[in-house]
Amino acid sequence: MRKIPAALAILGLAAVGLAGCSLPAASDCPRPDGGGDSLDAIQVTGSSDAAPDVDIYTPFHTSETQFTDIEQGDGEVPITASDQLVVLDLSLYAGETGEKLVSTGYDGDLSQPFPLSQWTESVPALEEALQCASEGSRVVVAVGPEGIDEAAAASVGLAEDDSPVVVVDVRKVYLPAAEGSLQFNSGMGLPAVVRAPDGTPGVVIPDGDAPDELVVQTLIKGEGPVVEDDSTVRLHVLSVSWDDKEQLGSTWETGQPQSQSVEGQQMLQDVLVGQTVGSQVMAVVPAELGGTEQATVFVFDILGIDAAAPAQ
Repeated sequence: MRKIPAALAILGLAAVGLAGCSLPAASDCPRPDGGGDSLDAIQVTGSSDAAPDVDIYTPFHTSETQFTDIEQGDGEVPITASDQLVVLDLSLYAGETGEKLVSTGYDGDLSQPFPLSQWTESVPALEEALQCASEGSRVVVAVGPEGIDEAAAASVGLAEDDSPVVVVDVRKVYLPAAEGSLQFNSGMGLPAVVRAPDGTPGVVIPDGDAPDELVVQTLIKGEGPVVEDDSTVRLHVLSVSWDDKEQLGSTWETGQPQSQSVEGQQMLQDVLVGQTVGSQVMAVVPAELGGTEQATVFVFDILGIDAAAPAQ
């Protein structure tokens, strides 16, 4: 018998409020208007594939955060949640002198996504400035008072009361949860999956015996790329045991989706290969097949396909 990967066996289900779910697509997620006169003092040029060329009329100061798109991306997935995984390139300049103080590598590496919150903890102004931005966007942000954390400002050499300027290139955006069209599934005696407003799923297991064969159902059909047999997928995963209905754990609870290669993982290939990004898939794994004392129900949200790390 094939065994379920150990990485999946420890994942589980967090308690959630149970309700319907709807997530905005790029087409119905309008960018906020953050423009203002202060932006006239900032000129950003150069290809968005590389570090920007930025000229600032100094000394630059702004009494409020202002931002605008230098380029609007055509990606299908907008930034809508603070825990959403993104890949960003960023350059920060001192408003007082126009000097570049810090920047990312601009090396084309898309293999290291981080939650948006890891950026906004240091620069809170980015939360609104990047709302509904999508892959391919270049955004310039004139950061007003309280728009940057004091400790972060000091760590990069930003003078007190300076108004930094940040240019952000949005390289990749992952879905925060499954998004697509709901699918009809027949099959009496199988679990039902319900969702909180943020997309967090919950499982309702019926009374009765679990199936004695692997059952795979596509609950939401996404419109993204297809998972291949050599893909590395970014997943939210939860599980619950069938007989005692215990919630076992969850990537939703930690806010950290898992990166999982399906290559060489027969169970993952059986469940995920051929599925599309944005899909939500339920798998009921019999005890014998899973190597557990009782059957386990897994729910996978396919948030994206990870890029390979660049060759060294």
